[in-house]
Amino acid sequence: MKADNNIHIRLQLQRASFELALDLSLPASGITVLFGASGSGKTTLLRCVAGLERAKEKGLVRIGGEVWQDEAAKVFLPTWRRSLGYVFQEASLFEHLTVLGNLQYGLKRTRSPASSQVLDASIQLLGIDRLLDRMPTQLSGGERQRVAIARALATQPRLLLLDEPLAALDHARKQEILPWLERLRDELSVPMLYVTHSADELARLADHVVVLDQGRATTAGPAAQALSSIDNSPVLIGEDVGALLTGRVAERDGRWHLCRVAFDGGSLWLRDSGLPLGHRVRLRVLARDVSIATQAQEGSSIQNQLPCVIEASVADAHPSQVLVRVKVGAVDGPGAHLLARITGRAFETLSLRPGQPAWIQVKSVALLA
Repeated sequence: MKADNNIHIRLQLQRASFELALDLSLPASGITVLFGASGSGKTTLLRCVAGLERAKEKGLVRIGGEVWQDEAAKVFLPTWRRSLGYVFQEASLFEHLTVLGNLQYGLKRTRSPASSQVLDASIQLLGIDRLLDRMPTQLSGGERQRVAIARALATQPRLLLLDEPLAALDHARKQEILPWLERLRDELSVPMLYVTHSADELARLADHVVVLDQGRATTAGPAAQALSSIDNSPVLIGEDVGALLTGRVAERDGRWHLCRVAFDGGSLWLRDSGLPLGHRVRLRVLARDVSIATQAQEGSSIQNQLPCVIEASVADAHPSQVLVRVKVGAVDGPGAHLLARITGRAFETLSLRPGQPAWIQVKSVALLA
């Protein structure tokens, strides 16, 4: 029988304003983003996984074959016995120690003979080797968080917990640290649970998404699938509604400084960022930037036009608008799902219905990673 390496979390915990009631099976790789409004239970979930709070009514936390909590079997490991790293909103560095001193302090939790090598690898991975002699007061907010993450990784955790690590940073510092978080996702084998209510962080970082509302998981699944779903209500709202695509740089047009990214079902042209051919990238296509036509358009400045099939529609937040989900690619084969926001009048005028072939026009594409 194949070993179950997933992360299993089953919790029931009453809070003042909601009841946390979850039963989740999460992949033991990449970043799982816990997303939702303030007060939805994201941090409570993280604290329960860390052992900082205990769901006594019903509680199970299992990382692969390692049980951290099982109320039915009366098992509850204290936080210090759980192989985890925890990164908070504030870096919480020891102000009287240098960066290196802070990192070495983190090694006291592990007796592994490989701890020094792991610490060196974490320093290189997060690009903080030139900061080792500095005091915390000499670091920017982004640098402090990178040190905090390296300190957490140095303990060789089986699971890394990040509780809104960018919330205390300004926009410039967030942009500074996001590429390092992407690098962690792509190069580490350590799974991460990442709490945020930022649509940008969700789009850039998530491999898997769990959306919480009043202590319940309303959506759970791969990021691209979750963001393009309109079965219940969109994960994101307003101007943030859109879809994620993963593809590779397939072609470059040097004359017009454009590159073509190919993905399952089609390809899109966008501004060339200098990435090499074959490089894997993540794209975000907002619903507001997608229009629908019943046939290919000629004489348009919108160069990205793709054949598609209408899959579903749902009323948008404003009564004048409709969200339409389409599939690009073979109907019964691999493809990609996109969302288009159009007016209800246009939807009726075009007589759009599930299964109908159509064309989408994509006005703008954002290259995320």
